[in-house]
Amino acid sequence: MGIFLKLLVESIRFAWQVLTTNVLRTMLSLLGVTIGIFMIIGVFTFVDSLEKNIRDSLDFLGSNVITVNKFPFVNNDPNFPFIKYLRRPSNTYAEYEFLSANLKNAAAVAIAASRSSTVKVGSSSLSGTDIYGITFNYKDVYEVPVGAGRYFTSREIESGRNVALIGNEVSKALFPNVDPIGKEIKVRGFKVRIVGVLDKEGDSFLGTPSNDDRVYIPYKMFTKMYFVGGRFGINPNVAVKGFDSDIGLVELQSEMEGVLRKVRGLRPKTESNFALNRPEAIAELLGEVFDALTIAGMIIGSFSILVGGFGIMNIMFVSVQERTKIIGIQKSLGAKNYFILFQFLFESIFLCLLGGGLGVLLVYLLTLAIPTGTLELALTMKNVVIGVGSSSIIGVASGIIPSAKAARMDPVDAMRTA
Repeated sequence: MGIFLKLLVESIRFAWQVLTTNVLRTMLSLLGVTIGIFMIIGVFTFVDSLEKNIRDSLDFLGSNVITVNKFPFVNNDPNFPFIKYLRRPSNTYAEYEFLSANLKNAAAVAIAASRSSTVKVGSSSLSGTDIYGITFNYKDVYEVPVGAGRYFTSREIESGRNVALIGNEVSKALFPNVDPIGKEIKVRGFKVRIVGVLDKEGDSFLGTPSNDDRVYIPYKMFTKMYFVGGRFGINPNVAVKGFDSDIGLVELQSEMEGVLRKVRGLRPKTESNFALNRPEAIAELLGEVFDALTIAGMIIGSFSILVGGFGIMNIMFVSVQERTKIIGIQKSLGAKNYFILFQFLFESIFLCLLGGGLGVLLVYLLTLAIPTGTLELALTMKNVVIGVGSSSIIGVASGIIPSAKAARMDPVDAMRTA
């Protein structure tokens, strides 16, 4: 342990001498490692942050959820049969009830329909508001965080009463500085009483829908306002939440396939006239793009690191040449070959760590420079470890040959060097 500490201290001291003796030469040599680590860790940080922001934006699709739709989320068919999908039957309330009663692997089943409309309060109005008709179990499938007031009761849902939950932005726009609980809004000519206000959700990276601009009402109330189902009506969305124990929701998806085919009267050889979609399908598709970006960043960064590695190796050869007489003196005093080897090797690693540390620092400063409200970049500890680890590997690779050359020197010949 004592020898190791002595080696480390001596190596850092000599490395510092190299840095201070010819600062310009050293900084130019370290530049390659710095740029390489910056490129690799920068790409990793960008891809990780982009993936996190996109996944957060897709939270509205739910987790462990399978939805019944006409169109698949992801389609690999180059001849996309749009018309065939469009002609598929819409989901019905009867199918929702059948699924609720017969699915054994479902934690919750909900049906919802939506349409953009204008909400009015007296002379004030708010256009482009998403009106959602939902069933009672909707809160068990998707997050509906009620900040003030309460959620619907099962009786209000079943009887289709004129009650509503409104989003945070809707509340601020229509009821500034006023408690909206108990107040009325008008939607499609219907007066609806507010029973709750949702917590603020904020904007997502992709601008995907959020609860802030929504108004939730009972599903049966929604069907009084809009034409739902049929060829030209609104197609409601049926969503089924699975159990955490059902890994990959394999059992739930298989059961839903059979139950839906049964309720729609499809024969064994007839193609299914519905799509069972999962948010993970979109995430997997995006994952391939993220993997390609990561590989491209690694290739670009690797070339920079390679150049930086040769620069560090050049410094180490110069350092060995300048300290040849010192090496001879150390050997004549009993220094072992491994002592000389590790002395220069630690010096190479220290220099590379310095360059890699500067690269990681630049990435961190970049994350601070990104304006708030756009892509949120975050340098994770995993990427810091990757940066430090890569620098150490480059240090070993760059210093091993010069270190071995120094360790094999004959002490007499070394001490004769002018």
